[in-house]
Amino acid sequence: MNQREEGKKYEEQAAKYLMENGFILLEQNFRCRQGEVDLIGLHEDCLVFVEVKYRKNSVSGMPEEAVNAAKQQKICRVSDYYRLTHPCENKRQVRYDVVAVCGKQLLWHRNAFPYQQKVGRYGW
Repeated sequence: MNQREEGKKYEEQAAKYLMENGFILLEQNFRCRQGEVDLIGLHEDCLVFVEVKYRKNSVSGMPEEAVNAAKQQKICRVSDYYRLTHPCENKRQVRYDVVAVCGKQLLWHRNAFPYQQKVGRYGW
């Protein structure tokens, strides 16, 4: 199984877990010029953008640690585009979650990070 297939498997596992816990799945692997988000859905009246990360074990760090500031900014840019192209969802509060799969353990980090706006070279 290659990395893409393995990633898809864990995204499916995460989606199933989230839906079993009240998450309404709207999109899976949403792509645009700004990047890609693994899962988009509704939970507790929030529009939720979810990044799924997998590690076989924690030797090289926990999976959620891989969602660094650059990745967070990219997810936020994708969320901006999604909300622009889906105006019916604009009235909802936005949340950014991470689902971390480490071995057989799955952790759902709700509100894992705040909105990140890329700051330009001159601080704006």
